[in-house]
Amino acid sequence: MKTIFMGTPEFALPTLIALVESTHTVELVITQPDKKKGRGRSLSPPPVKVYAQSMGLKVIAPDKLNDPYLVNLIAEYAPDVIVVVAYGRILPSLILEIPKNGCVNLHGSLLPQYRGAAPIQWAIIDGKSETGVTTIKMDKGIDTGAIFLSQSEIIHKDDTYESLGARLSIIGAGLLIKTLDLLQADNITPIEQTGNQTYARILTKQDGLIDWSKTADELSYLVRGLYPWPCAYTFINGERVKIIKAESVEYGGSGEAGKIINEDDKGFFIGTASGLLSIIELQPAGKSPMSYKAFLKGRLNKTGDHLYVG
Repeated sequence: MKTIFMGTPEFALPTLIALVESTHTVELVITQPDKKKGRGRSLSPPPVKVYAQSMGLKVIAPDKLNDPYLVNLIAEYAPDVIVVVAYGRILPSLILEIPKNGCVNLHGSLLPQYRGAAPIQWAIIDGKSETGVTTIKMDKGIDTGAIFLSQSEIIHKDDTYESLGARLSIIGAGLLIKTLDLLQADNITPIEQTGNQTYARILTKQDGLIDWSKTADELSYLVRGLYPWPCAYTFINGERVKIIKAESVEYGGSGEAGKIINEDDKGFFIGTASGLLSIIELQPAGKSPMSYKAFLKGRLNKTGDHLYVG
């Protein structure tokens, strides 16, 4: 089938690669404009654009999706289907109505759970043991379209947003190609979503601020779900520090919330509402990630120092 691909970040890349390598054709790639990154604030292209250009595909990055020129351009390609993976913007009805087989979206959850912008992160933050990917026929709502296919995936105890996202992106790529193959064979009918609906709102840097009155389990989920962005963080003697790796442990009680209780050869322990959080790897502002031992050296040489949160 003739396809137009819409996607932006790393999560979308395996699907575009699979699409290029499939029997379907990619007529056009639509991604978001380059963004300023780093201290120099230089423009950086998204992963989808980099790959598409390396393959000689036509790529555009419109500022607005309701631009009549863009709508007409897409219509001129006469796509059989538009594939959308983590594009980052809501498609207007004028675009949704163009392809004869509609727009197919790959979403990083088992819909209708975790509709919205950050489904993988929130599944980890909420302590879920399972999530998955779903392909849907897009409608005007946010991830509310009828379901083509879904596939579940276990969330491992050490999974971060980075590791789980990478795994789901590959699983999702295969599911998306299978969906297109079935559509081409006229052998699949989307089914309306049923069951409990939850929403995964977009995350901000402020969501990473650790609240030590929560349990150690909750905080370990937060650390994993927010890595590598925006990262959980706290303040140690006034110094802002990202928590890169941490584990919930039982160490003879909970201690005082937000207070360093003890340390061993694995990490140093901080009291919470229930249980202790073992801090294994940290990243001070402007520094590279480091082990807890490297961090403590020259900063906290004794237990009992407090973490000042806020």
